[in-house]
Amino acid sequence: MHDALYQPHRQPLLVVISGPSGVGKDSVLQRMKERQLPFHFVVTATTRPARAGEEHGRDYFFVSTDEFAEMIEKDELLEYAHVYNDYKGIPKQQVREALATGQDVIMRLDVQGAAKIRKLTNGGAATIFLITASEAELEQRLRARKTETPEGLNLRIATARKELERMGEFDYCVVNHDMTLDDTVDQIIAIIAAEHSRVKPRTVHL
Repeated sequence: MHDALYQPHRQPLLVVISGPSGVGKDSVLQRMKERQLPFHFVVTATTRPARAGEEHGRDYFFVSTDEFAEMIEKDELLEYAHVYNDYKGIPKQQVREALATGQDVIMRLDVQGAAKIRKLTNGGAATIFLITASEAELEQRLRARKTETPEGLNLRIATARKELERMGEFDYCVVNHDMTLDDTVDQIIAIIAAEHSRVKPRTVHL
Protein backbone atom coordinates (compact mmCIF):
# COMPACT_ATOMS: atom_id res chain seq x y z
CA MET A 1 0.00 0.00 0.00
CA HIS A 2 1.00 3.58 -0.54
CA ASP A 3 2.75 5.22 2.43
CA ALA A 4 0.27 8.10 2.34
CA LEU A 5 -2.36 5.76 3.72
CA TYR A 6 -0.40 5.66 6.96
CA GLN A 7 -0.01 9.44 7.23
CA PRO A 8 -3.47 11.00 7.59
CA HIS A 9 -3.59 14.72 6.93
CA ARG A 10 -3.71 16.72 10.15
CA GLN A 11 -6.93 18.71 10.28
CA PRO A 12 -7.03 21.91 12.35
CA LEU A 13 -9.45 21.67 15.25
CA LEU A 14 -12.10 24.10 16.39
CA VAL A 15 -12.17 23.71 20.18
CA VAL A 16 -14.94 25.28 22.25
CA ILE A 17 -14.27 25.87 25.94
CA SER A 18 -17.49 26.59 27.79
CA GLY A 19 -19.25 26.32 31.13
CA PRO A 20 -21.21 28.51 33.55
CA SER A 21 -20.04 31.88 34.85
CA GLY A 22 -17.55 31.45 37.65
CA VAL A 23 -15.86 28.23 36.52
CA GLY A 24 -12.73 30.10 35.42
CA LYS A 25 -12.93 30.08 31.61
CA ASP A 26 -11.03 33.36 31.26
CA SER A 27 -8.36 32.28 33.77
CA VAL A 28 -7.82 28.98 31.93
CA LEU A 29 -7.44 30.72 28.58
CA GLN A 30 -5.08 33.28 30.09
CA ARG A 31 -2.85 30.50 31.45
CA MET A 32 -2.87 28.79 28.04
CA LYS A 33 -1.69 32.04 26.47
CA GLU A 34 0.99 32.51 29.14
CA ARG A 35 2.33 29.06 28.29
CA GLN A 36 2.57 30.18 24.65
CA LEU A 37 0.68 27.19 23.35
CA PRO A 38 0.50 27.01 19.52
CA PHE A 39 -3.19 27.80 19.23
CA HIS A 40 -5.17 30.69 17.83
CA PHE A 41 -7.30 32.18 20.60
CA VAL A 42 -10.46 33.74 19.25
CA VAL A 43 -11.14 37.28 20.46
CA THR A 44 -14.82 37.95 21.19
CA ALA A 45 -16.55 41.22 20.33
CA THR A 46 -18.63 42.66 23.17
CA THR A 47 -20.65 45.78 23.95
CA ARG A 48 -19.83 45.69 27.67
CA PRO A 49 -17.28 48.16 29.07
CA ALA A 50 -13.72 46.99 29.60
CA ARG A 51 -12.87 45.89 33.13
CA ALA A 52 -9.66 46.86 34.92
CA GLY A 53 -6.65 45.34 33.16
CA GLU A 54 -8.54 44.34 30.01
CA GLU A 55 -7.17 45.46 26.64
CA HIS A 56 -9.02 46.04 23.37
CA GLY A 57 -8.03 43.47 20.76
CA ARG A 58 -6.37 41.21 23.29
CA ASP A 59 -9.10 40.29 25.79
CA TYR A 60 -12.12 41.44 23.77
CA PHE A 61 -13.00 43.73 20.92
CA PHE A 62 -14.92 46.42 22.80
CA VAL A 63 -17.48 47.93 20.45
CA SER A 64 -20.51 50.17 20.72
CA THR A 65 -24.05 48.83 20.39
CA ASP A 66 -24.32 50.54 16.99
CA GLU A 67 -21.09 48.92 15.81
CA PHE A 68 -22.31 45.53 16.99
CA ALA A 69 -25.62 46.03 15.18
CA GLU A 70 -23.72 46.78 11.98
CA MET A 71 -21.74 43.54 12.36
CA ILE A 72 -25.02 41.63 12.66
CA GLU A 73 -26.50 43.31 9.59
CA LYS A 74 -23.39 42.51 7.52
CA ASP A 75 -23.44 38.86 8.70
CA GLU A 76 -19.92 39.22 10.09
CA LEU A 77 -20.57 37.18 13.24
CA LEU A 78 -20.31 33.41 13.56
CA GLU A 79 -22.65 33.56 16.55
CA TYR A 80 -23.85 36.22 18.95
CA ALA A 81 -26.00 36.47 22.03
CA HIS A 82 -27.49 38.93 24.48
CA VAL A 83 -25.98 38.01 27.84
CA TYR A 84 -26.54 39.91 31.10
CA ASN A 85 -27.65 43.09 29.29
CA ASP A 86 -24.70 43.10 26.87
CA TYR A 87 -24.02 41.59 23.46
CA LYS A 88 -21.18 39.18 22.68
CA GLY A 89 -20.24 37.68 19.34
CA ILE A 90 -17.53 35.82 17.41
CA PRO A 91 -16.18 37.52 14.26
CA LYS A 92 -16.56 34.97 11.46
CA GLN A 93 -13.58 35.95 9.32
CA GLN A 94 -11.17 35.65 12.24
CA VAL A 95 -12.03 31.97 12.74
CA ARG A 96 -11.92 31.13 9.03
CA GLU A 97 -8.49 32.72 8.59
CA ALA A 98 -7.06 30.96 11.63
CA LEU A 99 -8.31 27.53 10.50
CA ALA A 100 -6.93 28.18 7.01
CA THR A 101 -3.42 28.51 8.47
CA GLY A 102 -3.72 25.00 9.94
CA GLN A 103 -3.77 26.23 13.53
CA ASP A 104 -6.06 24.75 16.14
CA VAL A 105 -8.57 27.43 17.13
CA ILE A 106 -9.67 27.88 20.74
CA MET A 107 -13.02 29.57 21.28
CA ARG A 108 -14.36 30.61 24.69
CA LEU A 109 -18.16 30.68 24.75
CA ASP A 110 -21.04 30.63 27.18
CA VAL A 111 -23.24 27.54 27.16
CA GLN A 112 -25.77 29.04 24.75
CA GLY A 113 -23.05 30.09 22.33
CA ALA A 114 -21.49 26.62 22.46
CA ALA A 115 -24.84 25.10 21.47
CA LYS A 116 -25.02 27.40 18.43
CA ILE A 117 -21.52 26.48 17.29
CA ARG A 118 -22.24 22.77 17.81
CA LYS A 119 -25.27 23.07 15.54
CA LEU A 120 -23.54 25.31 13.00
CA THR A 121 -20.57 22.93 12.63
CA ASN A 122 -22.72 19.78 12.72
CA GLY A 123 -20.56 18.30 15.45
CA GLY A 124 -17.30 19.38 13.82
CA ALA A 125 -16.17 21.34 16.86
CA ALA A 126 -14.71 19.60 19.92
CA THR A 127 -16.58 20.96 22.95
CA ILE A 128 -15.19 21.07 26.50
CA PHE A 129 -17.35 21.87 29.53
CA LEU A 130 -15.52 23.39 32.50
CA ILE A 131 -16.98 22.88 35.97
CA THR A 132 -16.01 23.46 39.58
CA ALA A 133 -15.68 20.63 42.10
CA SER A 134 -19.20 21.37 43.39
CA GLU A 135 -22.17 23.64 42.86
CA ALA A 136 -21.47 25.28 46.22
CA GLU A 137 -17.95 26.16 45.09
CA LEU A 138 -19.31 27.69 41.91
CA GLU A 139 -21.68 29.91 43.89
CA GLN A 140 -18.83 30.89 46.23
CA ARG A 141 -16.66 31.95 43.28
CA LEU A 142 -19.44 34.06 41.83
CA ARG A 143 -20.01 35.81 45.15
CA ALA A 144 -16.27 36.42 45.59
CA ARG A 145 -16.06 38.33 42.30
CA LYS A 146 -18.08 41.26 43.71
CA THR A 147 -18.64 42.71 40.24
CA GLU A 148 -22.44 42.49 40.28
CA THR A 149 -25.38 44.15 41.98
CA PRO A 150 -27.25 41.77 44.35
CA GLU A 151 -29.90 41.28 41.67
CA GLY A 152 -27.29 40.64 38.98
CA LEU A 153 -25.49 38.16 41.21
CA ASN A 154 -28.68 36.22 41.89
CA LEU A 155 -29.34 36.07 38.15
CA ARG A 156 -25.85 34.72 37.44
CA ILE A 157 -26.17 32.08 40.16
CA ALA A 158 -29.59 30.94 38.91
CA THR A 159 -28.33 30.87 35.31
CA ALA A 160 -25.20 28.93 36.28
CA ARG A 161 -27.29 26.27 38.01
CA LYS A 162 -29.40 25.79 34.88
CA GLU A 163 -26.31 25.67 32.68
CA LEU A 164 -24.80 22.89 34.78
CA GLU A 165 -27.71 20.72 33.67
CA ARG A 166 -26.51 20.99 30.05
CA MET A 167 -23.15 19.31 30.62
CA GLY A 168 -24.36 16.21 28.76
CA GLU A 169 -24.45 18.19 25.51
CA PHE A 170 -20.63 18.43 25.49
CA ASP A 171 -17.91 16.02 24.34
CA TYR A 172 -15.68 16.43 27.40
CA CYS A 173 -15.90 17.65 30.99
CA VAL A 174 -12.92 19.09 32.90
CA VAL A 175 -13.02 20.03 36.59
CA ASN A 176 -11.18 23.30 37.20
CA HIS A 177 -10.14 22.93 40.84
CA ASP A 178 -9.00 25.96 42.83
CA MET A 179 -5.29 26.75 42.47
CA THR A 180 -4.76 24.08 39.77
CA LEU A 181 -4.88 26.07 36.55
CA ASP A 182 -1.93 24.21 35.03
CA ASP A 183 -3.57 20.85 35.73
CA THR A 184 -6.71 22.08 33.99
CA VAL A 185 -4.70 23.30 31.01
CA ASP A 186 -2.82 19.98 30.86
CA GLN A 187 -6.14 18.12 30.65
CA ILE A 188 -7.30 20.36 27.80
CA ILE A 189 -4.00 19.80 25.94
CA ALA A 190 -4.45 16.04 26.39
CA ILE A 191 -7.98 16.25 24.95
CA ILE A 192 -6.71 18.16 21.92
CA ALA A 193 -3.92 15.60 21.41
CA ALA A 194 -6.47 12.78 21.58
CA GLU A 195 -8.68 14.56 19.05
CA HIS A 196 -5.76 14.66 16.62
CA SER A 197 -5.45 10.88 17.00
CA ARG A 198 -9.00 10.20 15.84
CA VAL A 199 -9.24 7.73 12.97
CA LYS A 200 -12.02 9.87 11.54
CA PRO A 201 -10.98 13.48 12.23
CA ARG A 202 -13.51 16.22 12.78
CA THR A 203 -13.91 18.70 9.96
CA VAL A 204 -15.30 22.21 10.17
CA HIS A 205 -16.84 24.18 7.30
CA LEU A 206 -17.84 27.75 8.08
